[in-house]
Amino acid sequence: MYQAASYDVISSDKVEGASVYNTAGDKLGSIDDLMIDKRSGKVRYAVLEFGGFLGIGTDRYPLPWDMLKYDTAKDGYVVALDKSRLEKAPRYPENDVPAYTDDYGRKVYGYYDQTW
Repeated sequence: MYQAASYDVISSDKVEGASVYNTAGDKLGSIDDLMIDKRSGKVRYAVLEFGGFLGIGTDRYPLPWDMLKYDTAKDGYVVALDKSRLEKAPRYPENDVPAYTDDYGRKVYGYYDQTW
């Protein structure tokens, strides 16, 4: 039986709350949630908590999971995205989670020029 080394996998509770930085090193926010495809079992989105002050007034920004790369030096994730582009991205308030339909997925992935 294959036994994964501890660095091959990570628990979702360690990903949630992890910091997210852009390539310039600016902290964009933190991962609030992971959205997992029920059929494939793959993570489809990392939901970034961004904006507001001390967690108040923040919105949630679904990012295609493949856009994020883990950086051991930062102990967080890095995404090639600046704050001004993120501010215009698809988002929702914490208490108004959208239906993650195929149409919504195409909208999110399309905004980031990713293939759905």
